[in-house]
Amino acid sequence: MTRASNFQVVIDGRYIQDHFPGIGRYTYNLIDALTRAAPDERFVVFYNPALRNTRYDIAALARYPNVELHRVNIATFSLAEQYRLPFAIRDLPFAVFHSPYYIKPYFSRTPSIVTLFDVIPLRVPTTVPGWRARQLFRVAATLATRTAARVMVPSQATCDDLIARLHVPREKIVVTPLAADARFAPQSQTEITRVRAKYNLPARYLLSVGVNKPHKNLATLVSALELFAVHSSPFAVPLVIAGAYDPRYPVTTSNLEPRKSEIVFLRDVPDADLPALYAGATVFVFPSLYEGFGLPPLEAMACGAPVVCSNASSLPEVVGDAAVLVDARNVQELGSAIARVLDDAVLRDELRAKGIAQAAKFSWERTARETLNVYKQLANAPMNQ
Repeated sequence: MTRASNFQVVIDGRYIQDHFPGIGRYTYNLIDALTRAAPDERFVVFYNPALRNTRYDIAALARYPNVELHRVNIATFSLAEQYRLPFAIRDLPFAVFHSPYYIKPYFSRTPSIVTLFDVIPLRVPTTVPGWRARQLFRVAATLATRTAARVMVPSQATCDDLIARLHVPREKIVVTPLAADARFAPQSQTEITRVRAKYNLPARYLLSVGVNKPHKNLATLVSALELFAVHSSPFAVPLVIAGAYDPRYPVTTSNLEPRKSEIVFLRDVPDADLPALYAGATVFVFPSLYEGFGLPPLEAMACGAPVVCSNASSLPEVVGDAAVLVDARNVQELGSAIARVLDDAVLRDELRAKGIAQAAKFSWERTARETLNVYKQLANAPMNQ
């Protein structure tokens, strides 16, 4: 027996909230793209209005005739997810349940898909303080990958990690790359000037975007600029570090304190300002040591910023040949690459053109269509699969 060709998917939209900025962006954009890519299919989106969400208008998704918002008063990280959510799922006639996070109902009879972005707690243990927290991740991620019919990941690097670290069968994993939002595009000079004035930035600056976690490698970036003495004086072109601040890692920022007069810290930049902040950068630098995908360099390229990027994990998949790739653990190599791009206007123009073309290869429409293929495979599979 097989399921009908038209089907209904339930997507756990409770992760569209401020606590999950990256996962929330993925979930919202995926749903938005799916509704347009599959107008004949129906998507039920679980949401909990009690969870803080200042970034995304969930109600706007209901403008699509094939979307139904379904309120579930179940908090994320709660035991109720395991005993109440399965009942909420069971009450709806649908073919597939998609969780964008590894904490999902583990013991449900409904065919499910889980998206797992990375295995940072296993690959970069210092990012998750405490042995107990790392073990909890291992147990939860193992349960998620074993109880899901398919596991979606954003890169081949994450796929390889799941095979090596969690022993997930290769045939169970589907790679569906992410994309930059449509607003990330080359900006007008007027908009760039507005954002420079708002944050009191000079005409030339280096930019790095990311939270202050150890694997973002910000201290090495500062050491590289000091060692190489860019333009005969360290920080002659100031470094702007934009991103959220995680109080669990104060040492990451305190290590930069001696240079605080030469570094501009911009915390929680509004989404509306990010494109022009990228576009106005003389060089965008991303020295991260591990990424499940790495949206910042993709966003920077989409905005026309020349990119110097770490060659670690998934990042070469994202930037291709459109960025200067370096071993970001090598202070000399990192500093040299930054100085070379700063000094070479022709190279910067070449990187801008290549970056825009590379970013155009990724789209939420592509992500949605590849995700839809997974839904269809499960929806049309024999009932006993």
